[in-house]
Amino acid sequence: MSNQITRDQIIQKAWEDDAFKQQLLNDPKAAIKDAFGVEIPDHIEVTAVEETPDHAYLVIPPKPSALKSASSEEFPSW
Repeated sequence: MSNQITRDQIIQKAWEDDAFKQQLLNDPKAAIKDAFGVEIPDHIEVTAVEETPDHAYLVIPPKPSALKSASSEEFPSW
């Protein structure tokens, strides 16, 4: 499998597979590696959270200027 996965693919799998969703919430890097064969470098921290109808999260991505100066490994595009 390609190392190019999207957030949509991860979310779709979490909706369809409760065991994957639980692993994703508990250990997102291991869940992504197990399900998609993609190993996320140690220096990148990943946090998975589940929204509910009563609790939403607003994620503020890195500034575009930070992405231009950083490699794609530092800020994965997924």
